[in-house]
Amino acid sequence: MMAGTDGWQGGASDPSGTPLKPDKSLAELFSDLTSDMGRLFRQQVALARTETREELGQAARAGGMLAGGGLLAYLALMFASFALAWLLDEWMHRALAFLLIAALHGVIAAIIVAQGRARLRDVNVAPKQTANTLKEDVEWAKAQKS
Repeated sequence: MMAGTDGWQGGASDPSGTPLKPDKSLAELFSDLTSDMGRLFRQQVALARTETREELGQAARAGGMLAGGGLLAYLALMFASFALAWLLDEWMHRALAFLLIAALHGVIAAIIVAQGRARLRDVNVAPKQTANTLKEDVEWAKAQKS
């Protein structure tokens, strides 16, 4: 009988059908399997931590850029706003000049927020590599049980 034709997919025998480790008892094999699964789980948790830490670092940098850009834009617009409002005061009512400048602030703020949201969309919170390897681990465990 050829290996793999009898429905068994464990792969722990040679073509003649004899087990590769005939001296191990069922309890020892189960212990090895449990130990391997525990080690695999710990490795997956470590991988997930590493991936999450990297993504959080990217999110923190994007948030810092948003805050710094927002503060600098606010200061620049504040000084330019007063100068422009006083200049417009020569041709229109003072309240209308300041309202026009406030609308300009709103447009610039919308642009900055849109750029920040675009950067945050690039941050991936779910660890992709961990999810893929966990799927592989489940398949491996199913093959070991067979």
